[in-house]
Amino acid sequence: MRIGILGLGRIGAFHAETLFGLDAVESLVVADPFAQAAKAAAERFGAEVADSPEAVLAAGVDGVVIAAATDAHPGLILAAVEAGVPVFCEKPVAKAMSEGVEVLKAVGGSDVPIQIGYNRRFDAGFVAARAAVRSGELGKLHTVRSTTLDPAPPPAAYVAASGGIFRDCSVHDFDIIRWVTGREVTEVYAVGGNRGADYIKEAGDADTTGAILTLDDGTIAVVSNSRHNARGYDVRMEIHGFQDSIAVGLEDKLPLRSVEPGVTFPSGTPHDFFMDRFTAAYRAELTAFIEVVAGTRPSPCTIADALEAGWIAEACTLSLHEHRPVTIAEVRTA
Repeated sequence: MRIGILGLGRIGAFHAETLFGLDAVESLVVADPFAQAAKAAAERFGAEVADSPEAVLAAGVDGVVIAAATDAHPGLILAAVEAGVPVFCEKPVAKAMSEGVEVLKAVGGSDVPIQIGYNRRFDAGFVAARAAVRSGELGKLHTVRSTTLDPAPPPAAYVAASGGIFRDCSVHDFDIIRWVTGREVTEVYAVGGNRGADYIKEAGDADTTGAILTLDDGTIAVVSNSRHNARGYDVRMEIHGFQDSIAVGLEDKLPLRSVEPGVTFPSGTPHDFFMDRFTAAYRAELTAFIEVVAGTRPSPCTIADALEAGWIAEACTLSLHEHRPVTIAEVRTA
């Protein structure tokens, strides 16, 4: 199989390495506005370099991975669909929800498969948690807790273009809560503060946030996020039902230190960052995309799926700014 990659930054280069290691992938065709990035990928993985996204799509690729800047996502998705090439695109679909809605409408009549990158859906722990919820072994749920804590804040330029912590970071928690529980969020209440890097506050964003989500069956989900967790990259989920409780991420590389007498757990080296924590998940995610390209499975995360998580992020952003509960219906435009 021949796969194109558009964008060879941090995540694009990581995807190139993952694809290079998949048996089903025979060759890569890459493009990036920075010629050196594409050249480095070519040298490392034997990839062919194209001088534009259009050239990649015209190079006989069976599928294309979009890891370019967010602003470019809508145009690249539509170009791939027009060329009849199956698409994997990193989240989000677009920087603004209105653009994302337009993309969804534009591809509505197409049978070209599109997969949006929400890697936690392919992590073994989250997969097991979903199975436990869906089997009914936990009983009726009453509480979900989801956590994403970064070891250090991203650069100022990234923060300024990110759309805010809810749209950039928390959205992963929002997506995985929907996916694991099978429920929709109806209302949110969000708070946030700035206890660290001044440039985050200057960008109009918070560096630490909390959000209470009410699900459509009455389950309460608590989401905690921060750009500052010096011990490491912390991603966890707790799911509490009336018959049992389970946890994702409760393992030896958990970046927490117990102060209970005689307790040595966790004793492993804490996770350093998302590519460390989710290496296997990214491989499973791109393996799934290869199956989508081959026509042996439907997209495991459609544009419509991705937009649902985006509406929750929009509601939380509004709630934070206006200090009040916000329903999803209030922000949804389509």
